[in-house]
Amino acid sequence: MKRVLAVSPHLDDAVFSAGGTLAALADAGDEVTVLTCFTGNVAHPSGFALACQLDKGLDQRVDYMGLRRTEDVAACTEIGAQALHWPFLEAPHRGYESATALFAGRHEDDLIEDELLRALAYAIAAMQPDLIYGPMAVGNHVDHLAVRRALERTAEDVVWWEDYPYAMRETEPPEGIYRSALAQQYAERKTAATLCYESQLGFQFGGPEQARAALMNWRMEGFSTRRQFAF
Repeated sequence: MKRVLAVSPHLDDAVFSAGGTLAALADAGDEVTVLTCFTGNVAHPSGFALACQLDKGLDQRVDYMGLRRTEDVAACTEIGAQALHWPFLEAPHRGYESATALFAGRHEDDLIEDELLRALAYAIAAMQPDLIYGPMAVGNHVDHLAVRRALERTAEDVVWWEDYPYAMRETEPPEGIYRSALAQQYAERKTAATLCYESQLGFQFGGPEQARAALMNWRMEGFSTRRQFAF
């Protein structure tokens, strides 16, 4: 039995990007943990952070991150993984005030990478995983980049996943990324897990049926063990 640690920026990234592979590892008897970094609450979100909740059709009184954590536990259960949640705040709560800003690089005063580095070093030392997965940060989302860079500084060997749904925008994978098709049973398991993220399906896919169709048509997961990427 191997101890497998998947380090996810947001509550859905690991399942969206590597859910089929993680399900296969769990079925093989491995102990799979999905550790999500940015799951913290802000009592009264405002501005762009609030807009990111409202555009999912959720009232501002809803505990948005609490709802998403519950969805993540259900999704991880579908693939046979344990869900762990850290209280770091997503980029809209750290001064990134527009969708454009999320993909325009790190703010100079954003020290989240160093905070993640310390937390990951402690977690990896405590958990002693045999295999670590993390995001390549395809798409250049600032939160994904922070997790990737912190992992690069913490762990010697990481299997990087090609971030979905950004991966679908590229006909060919970036250099060094190798895609393979999931077996039918794991494509179905991944789809079932993805459908647990009900709050995200409309925004990401247009709804549950569109999500199901997109995933069953794609059925790919991409990975690399390279430490540097060209994007």
